[in-house]
Amino acid sequence: MPRPLKVLIISMFGPEAEPWIAPLALDQIIPVPGLSPDYPALRCNRDDVCLLTTGMGHANAAASTLAVALDARLDLRRTYFLVAGVAGIDPARGTIGSAAWARWLIDFGIAQEIDAREMPRSWPSGYIGVMTGRPGVKPKFDYRTEAFRLDENLLQKALALSRDAGLEDSDGARAYRVHYRRAPANRAPAVIQCDTLAGDTWWHGHKLGAHARAWSKLLSDGAATYCTTQQEDNATYNALARAAAAGRVDLRRLAVLRTGANFDRPYPGQSALASLTADSGGFTPAVHNLYNAGAPLVRDIVMHWPQWREGVPAP
Repeated sequence: MPRPLKVLIISMFGPEAEPWIAPLALDQIIPVPGLSPDYPALRCNRDDVCLLTTGMGHANAAASTLAVALDARLDLRRTYFLVAGVAGIDPARGTIGSAAWARWLIDFGIAQEIDAREMPRSWPSGYIGVMTGRPGVKPKFDYRTEAFRLDENLLQKALALSRDAGLEDSDGARAYRVHYRRAPANRAPAVIQCDTLAGDTWWHGHKLGAHARAWSKLLSDGAATYCTTQQEDNATYNALARAAAAGRVDLRRLAVLRTGANFDRPYPGQSALASLTADSGGFTPAVHNLYNAGAPLVRDIVMHWPQWREGVPAP
């Protein structure tokens, strides 16, 4: 008989996984064929909550997620999936340590690129949609992974449950964010809602940041508000979509939480390279705030499973 899971938490590398293990008593080790050799097993508990660590980047996220989703020993038809990972954050939308629940997942990497030193002078950046020929033209979604919108009911429930979560900060983060002159960058961490952009290149700076904002708007017909940058989430979604097509999972049960470990662009007077390589003091609170902001949703699902089993409970 396949084991039904209530929640599968999806982290990408060891430090993101660590905060969940002791508080949730994830002491059951279940090896799964096809997982990363660095993280070859699920960690589960007696409440049927499990933790998957995929390995970083698009390829690892997709391969590991699909390996679990297609494992015949698991019944994931009513499972809730929580992607919980750290990210860069736009200082116009949040600050280091903030926890952002996503509505939109936008792929940053599917594009054509001309080196900025060779692009037409009138272009704002060297990136354009595939087969479009110029900036500002929405490409056809031939890859079928360019943009995804998550379930609104689950998003609103996650926001409501985590709104009063106590978020961790650090002395280093407090000192670093003083360099940013405007809110919310110079304020304490908060639980927020804004959207996330996935791409395997660790980009940085004001010009690419402006492109990230515009690209998110373009691919979502103006609906998405760019906030966090990471590598994996469109790949994870696509793996679950393949499993959903096989009747294995319900995509309406996916939530994505990203916490700000660093700013994606420099403060006034700082270079992009200095910002990229700076120690902002944000990594440790961002890692811990994955649990602080995500655990209320996990706990509510487990404690009120008869209500959650059939779908997101009404407010």
